Amino acid sequence: MKTQFFTGISTHKDSYEAGVEVATQVVGGINSPATGLLILFCSPQYDYPSLIRGIHTILPSSISLIGCTAAGQFTEKSINKEGVACAFITSDDHQFFCGLGTKLRDYPLQTIKHATTTFPQQIENDLHQSAILLIDGLAGKGEEAVLAASSVLGPHIVFMGGAAADHLDFKKTSVFCNEKVSTDAVSICLIASKKPIVISVHHGHHPISDALLITKASENILYELDGKPALSVWKNVLRDRLKQQNIDIDALSIEELSKILLKYEAGLMTGNEYKIRFPSSCNADGSLNFTCSMMEGSVIKIMSSEKEDQIISSRRAAEIALSAVPKGTKIAGAIIFDCACRAMILKDEFSKAIEASREVLGKIPFIGCETYGEIAMNAGQLSGFHNTSTAIMLLPA
Repeated sequence: MKTQFFTGISTHKDSYEAGVEVATQVVGGINSPATGLLILFCSPQYDYPSLIRGIHTILPSSISLIGCTAAGQFTEKSINKEGVACAFITSDDHQFFCGLGTKLRDYPLQTIKHATTTFPQQIENDLHQSAILLIDGLAGKGEEAVLAASSVLGPHIVFMGGAAADHLDFKKTSVFCNEKVSTDAVSICLIASKKPIVISVHHGHHPISDALLITKASENILYELDGKPALSVWKNVLRDRLKQQNIDIDALSIEELSKILLKYEAGLMTGNEYKIRFPSSCNADGSLNFTCSMMEGSVIKIMSSEKEDQIISSRRAAEIALSAVPKGTKIAGAIIFDCACRAMILKDEFSKAIEASREVLGKIPFIGCETYGEIAMNAGQLSGFHNTSTAIMLLPA
């Protein structure tokens, strides 16, 4: 049996019925599916156990399941903010092993180790290994989780994924593994494949400041840049730029400043590249809150991105992924993790970014969600934990 990739999407308000609806859609032309992987993304208003029970009325519980809450979800068919999206992958060429670990906030390495305890000790030598990593988006341990996963899984395993979201409420995010739903957790799916899986990541930002040294930070709170309050540095960089837009940055409230910073994020310098870091809010003492740790001694630049840049970067992420596919290899489907920040920048034009990816992918079906961070770990590429970026995984047929 060749690899098959089916997607489903629902806006049904009842959790159980939404599960039934998307599962019915993804069954497609398969008769009595018993094995495979189900990927599930949903908005946070659902009762997740009921949603999963609804799915299992159509698809048996023997099928592995991985997923998370999101700020929006989409397939090649449509996009929705309040709904459920899922993909069902069934194949003789891919094997799927799922695991869950908790206490991510305090013990990232131990959490990843626990999630992998059910994985097979050995994989056949001729099989390629990759993984999908989903994390609690409010744990503030994105980079630590990625580094821990790289250490536990090993340097030969490429992986990608995202940080669960909750419509920018920043109250509670959850990850799913089979029938379990957890916060402060990670959900991992190890994939053993006859053909290599391809991943890519790209962002649409460019620097507008000189290099700035992080001189004071604690976990995900940035206090000082070059010995000055972080917010005052941001304001100094943006003052003239915003004045041209008839915005007086010194007259803005803390809440208004937080919204402004969405468009002017931090670029963590990694050689000639940048990993984008999202300042989610400002504090009265002039510090900034980020969605992952900010390390003292790191160097950043303040970045900017226009709507068109975000649309172009979405297309470019798909182009990079397709260019890495071995010649003659057909693609069964794609998994896309797109940052919720990109949707906030693009607003009602977010669909144009998804359409840009779809145009490149052509007839390849895909599932995606809006996250609080994107994960891509691949030798030779910009790797680690990202914000306001697009990460794509292509599964060979």
